[in-house]
Formats: sequence, C-alpha cells, structure tokens
Amino acid sequence: MSIESFMNDAISPWMKNEGPESDIVISSRVRLARNLQHIPYPIIAKENQLGEIISQVKEKYAGQNHIKFGVLELLQMNELKENEKRVLVEKHLISPNLSRETKAGAVLLSEDESLSIMVNEEDHFRIQCLLSGFQLDESLRYANDMDDWMEEKLDFAFDEKRGYLTSCPTNVGTGLRSSVMMHLPALVLTKKFNRILPAINQLGLVVRGIYGEGSEAQGNLFQISNQTTLGKKEQDIVEDLRSVVSQLIQHERAARESLLQQSQILLEDRIYRSYGILAYSRRIESKEAMKRLSDVRLGIDMGLIKDVKGNILNELMILTQPGFLQQYAGEALLSEDRDQRRAALIRERLKLELAD
Repeated sequence: MSIESFMNDAISPWMKNEGPESDIVISSRVRLARNLQHIPYPIIAKENQLGEIISQVKEKYAGQNHIKFGVLELLQMNELKENEKRVLVEKHLISPNLSRETKAGAVLLSEDESLSIMVNEEDHFRIQCLLSGFQLDESLRYANDMDDWMEEKLDFAFDEKRGYLTSCPTNVGTGLRSSVMMHLPALVLTKKFNRILPAINQLGLVVRGIYGEGSEAQGNLFQISNQTTLGKKEQDIVEDLRSVVSQLIQHERAARESLLQQSQILLEDRIYRSYGILAYSRRIESKEAMKRLSDVRLGIDMGLIKDVKGNILNELMILTQPGFLQQYAGEALLSEDRDQRRAALIRERLKLELAD
C-alpha cells in the first residue's frame, strides 16, 4: 500500500477540512449521553439486555440514511480485531472503554466519520459529533439533530427535574460534554499555560490529554471540556466553553508574536532542528514524534516553514499511533519496529509535501 492510498483510506474525511481558527483549534466535539427507559445501565445490565439494545439499533438505525450524515454503519466490538478497535480509538471514534467491551459494545458511524454513536459504553448511547476547527455551535446543532432523529423511535430516560438520566451523576441534566482540541505550543514554551490552567479549572472546565480522561498531553495538544451538565442549558455550556477558548486563542497568538519578536533565532533553531529530525531520523518514539510535529506545525502557522501544509500535524498525530502503524504494515509490530516504521512514514509524508 502506498502512503497516498493509506492516508486517503485512514484519515477521517472531516479531518481534511480546515475549520475556523484551525491554526490553533484542531477540532470541536459535542457528545450527548442518553439511556433507554426500563433497561439497566450498561455497567449493571445483563448480556441479554445489552443485546436487546444492539437489536434495536440494527433494526432502527443501521444502514439507514440520515439527511445530514448519510448511511450509518454499525460496527460491533466482538466482530473486530484488536488492532481495528485500537485504530478506532486513535481516530477518536470510540473510547478506550468501549474498545474493551467484548459482549455487546458497538458504534454507529457516518460516512465521513464526523458522527459516531457509541452503544453500550458507560451509557446506552453516546452521540458524538466531531468537526474541524472552532465549530462548537455547529457540532451542537448536528448532535441535537441526531438526538431528535433517534428519539423519534426510542424512549430516552428523562426526569422533569433532573433532565436526562445517565450512568455517571456528573452527566445528569443535559448529558452534554463539549470539548475542543487545541494546539498551544507558544503558551507552553513561554511557560504561561501552567499559570492559566488554574483559572480554567475555576470556571468549571477541565484540561486533559488528546484521548480525554486519564490521558497524557502530547505535542502541546490539549482537550478542554465542560465538567458540569446539571442545572445549565446546552447553549450556556457551549457558550462558556467558547468564551474560554476564544481567550486562549488570543493568549496563544500573543505568545507566538512575543516569541517571534524576542527569541526569533532560538525559535527558528528549535523548529528547523525538529524538521530535520523528522525528515531524516530512522527511528523515533511516539512522544518525541508528537513533540517534533508540534514544533513543525508551529513553524508552518507562523510562516517560518513555507513548503509544508498546516494539516500535517492533524494527519501524523493519527497516522503515527501504534494501531495505524500496524495497519499500514499489515502485521503486529514490536515497539522497536514501530519506531522504525513511524520514522519511515514521517519521512515519506514530508517527501510528498516537497514533491507537490
């Protein structure tokens, strides 16, 4: 398989678009947690009860054509290979928890993979809409459209006082989690991010790594999301997040300008050293690759690197993960083999840019 065909098949179509503020905001996501009336939550439900939900999904939604998302495809966890599930996690289409569900876990996917509906994870349904750049309102609108479409055929658990009922009390109410993935290298380099972090937490938001709760921040990529769902309207939750993200964008732009004015030579040296390592290394670990890719992306966005497209970080932060490397290789790989494959894939990707 060539690198071109692998990239075309591997990258979600929505990731290839550049949304608003895409030099800093990688993606926007809205997720709605929903459960059915009269069926226990997945954490305590029996296998036959979870199987009943899968049967309803097959009957009512799998293969159906949605006006916005097209035909929905159902993937069941017990029918997938381990590496296939790992790839779905790396593409943020399912959670690590769902990938470990061997009895009745599944996911409904849209054609462009901007929509994924996890079935029998922590809740019966988790409707997730992903868009490129800073598009929280659009993500909320699309997620609500799917929520309404599903509720035409299903009876979701809802309480007049508490709102939507969920497995975890922190999701009760709207059941909404909104988040953005942000690239904030200048705030990290100027050591301002750690000073901003407490203020973000005080506003009821949480900062996590690229795979959400419990994951490590890599490549100066941070996921920022709401913590509170009860007692707030959906639009207010999204507006609070949008306000904080807008301020972070301004701070990041100011930090980039400060680096350019006060430390341009040091900044250029860092960026081009990282570019050189990516262009010529024969083995590279995942964490270092993310760090170097972050530097190169910063150089592109600041106009210091002219001949490489800005979405290279978006692509390679997915393509260089273990699951994708093994899919590209067509076999299971040891850690050392993955490091070699990762370096080779990055070199090939950069050569494609220079050839265009």
